[in-house]
Amino acid sequence: MFDFDMLGLSPSLNTALQNANFTQPTPIQNQAVPLALAGHDIMGLAQTGTGKTLAFGLPLIDHLLAEPGKPAPKTAKALVLAPTRELVNQIAESLRPLVAGSKLRIATVVGGQSIGRQINLLARGTDILVATPGRLIDLMDRRAVDLGEVRHLVLDEADQMLDMGFIHALRKIAPRLGTPRQTMLFSATMPKQMEELSRAYLKDPKRVQVAPPGKAADKITQSVHFLPKAEKPGKLREILDRDPGALTLVFSRTKHGAEKLMKGLVADGYNAASIHGNKSQGQRDRAIKGFRAGDISVLVATDVAARGIDIPGVAYVINYDLPDTPDNYVHRIGRTARAGREGEAIAFCAPDEGDLLRQIQKVMKTEVPVASGTFPEGEAGAGTGRRPGGQRRGNRGQGKPASAAPSKGRRPRRRRAA
Repeated sequence: MFDFDMLGLSPSLNTALQNANFTQPTPIQNQAVPLALAGHDIMGLAQTGTGKTLAFGLPLIDHLLAEPGKPAPKTAKALVLAPTRELVNQIAESLRPLVAGSKLRIATVVGGQSIGRQINLLARGTDILVATPGRLIDLMDRRAVDLGEVRHLVLDEADQMLDMGFIHALRKIAPRLGTPRQTMLFSATMPKQMEELSRAYLKDPKRVQVAPPGKAADKITQSVHFLPKAEKPGKLREILDRDPGALTLVFSRTKHGAEKLMKGLVADGYNAASIHGNKSQGQRDRAIKGFRAGDISVLVATDVAARGIDIPGVAYVINYDLPDTPDNYVHRIGRTARAGREGEAIAFCAPDEGDLLRQIQKVMKTEVPVASGTFPEGEAGAGTGRRPGGQRRGNRGQGKPASAAPSKGRRPRRRRAA
């Protein structure tokens, strides 16, 4: 069954979708693609993992296929801005199969890579430029890129760009873009600043929304373990040993904490790697590649990976440390249960993280079921102190509450790559 042909895309693009094994559009694609094809500016709101990349990528490619002529040197016809290197690479990887067989070119520019090589790449021009704002401004300052021919602008994960201070970069980039142009803004949340951003850069946008901001994907089973900080390492190993080889993404709050946790896991025989801001782009790319291939089964990350990792096979997301920003919890756990699959999100909550958990539950408008432990009186969830009694999914052999104490004095068994 192929349903993309109902969206009004060109025959060649429908063929590319079929060759890439895409058959049915997601709700955000169903809503956004026809409006974007008609030329409207788009404000898209959808939780992570719902197919936002194709929601803007399909109409973008369709428009470019209909435009004659190749790009002039140093120019681009379309610009996609994303906040992180990982997300830039993921967007490009998602779009490349859809331009296979056409003359459209996709180029990426991010920090942490040779700027000289990127200057040479842009010298011949490109149809779609996917970039992080900081590196793009570096290239603009060196006069290596001319954005005057850009007629399509996409701001992906715009809320995270605001959080990371990229609004100042956007103010430098926007005046250099061509006009008239179509602008599409996609975000998982809708802070007040986003309304201001849309008024500044979008013209009479059509708003599409498929899930309330802060809502996690329906197929994610959530649970929380209340435990002292010192017991987190043992609980993590206990959970990892229940499903050896399953792809597990573990989030740490700090770069130092992520690296220390990863080294401890490797010392105990786990196939683990880490990605964070102190890693080079090459190291980060190799870690994600190994994780996607199953050569690495445990990836420890900071919030640099909360958005930008699209690996359908991630079975578990473990919040070793709760995030400082509630919205980041939703983005983190959205790394599992992707592409219609099921997934499990497990959180560790130490006594000093109680306020963070309350904020997370307030944003999600629901309580996370308790798998083990109890919170200090007056601190649990909405202040009830009750244990919701979360159960783990039985299809992983976990039909009872995860309340067993972590084993002591036993070295976790070594595991082979999945």
